[in-house]
Amino acid sequence: MIGPLVEPESVPEWLRPLVKVSAEVDSKTFTRFSPPEDGYTRPAAVLILFGEREADGEPDVLLQRRADTLGSHAGQVAFPGGGAEDGDGGPVGTALREAEEETGVVPSGVRPVAVLPELFVPVSGFAVTPVLAHWAEPSPVHAVDPGETASVARVAIADLVDPANRFMIQKAGMPWKGPAFEVGGLFVWGFTAGLLSVLLGLGGWEREWDPDDVRDLDEALEAFQARLASGE
Repeated sequence: MIGPLVEPESVPEWLRPLVKVSAEVDSKTFTRFSPPEDGYTRPAAVLILFGEREADGEPDVLLQRRADTLGSHAGQVAFPGGGAEDGDGGPVGTALREAEEETGVVPSGVRPVAVLPELFVPVSGFAVTPVLAHWAEPSPVHAVDPGETASVARVAIADLVDPANRFMIQKAGMPWKGPAFEVGGLFVWGFTAGLLSVLLGLGGWEREWDPDDVRDLDEALEAFQARLASGE
């Protein structure tokens, strides 16, 4: 099932636009890539978990940074998630299981509210289903297995939409370019940044920013890591 899993009026007001629009979007809203008609794709799911900060009630989203020692996507920031397994019962089950395994999220406190269209990720061959959820009863989170996850963070939506934290990146010699964020000590790019960028717009949170600020990926990453090392 694609679209709302609950009545939009039953979620916090700030989350309602995303729940409502989930019934109207398709994969082309998020990506230009389509799965090969005769090729094999691996089903996967990610949990896009929105909560409210205890200090001020402002919305945030859960992100994790993958371990630097992993063979693929090492060091990249991602939503909790991964490949489907027998017994998951669908993308919601996959997303919740993976989130618990990676970040320690307690599934009973998570309320899935919508399922987005399946998105094909060419670099991995995964067909990823994003599951939107509200963190009704937040639980402590941490990197459960340091061999897989380096860190876990709740990132404020206000920080993500701050124009000072947004830009575009491009890898030298490649025509592709995409959005990126520097926020909460994280450098977010690739599939996760692209999905976040669209969701911020659909949710009505986006502020005007400069998409003409295009930076080389390797140079931007190196500069970001240097700032972290210096404590900036």
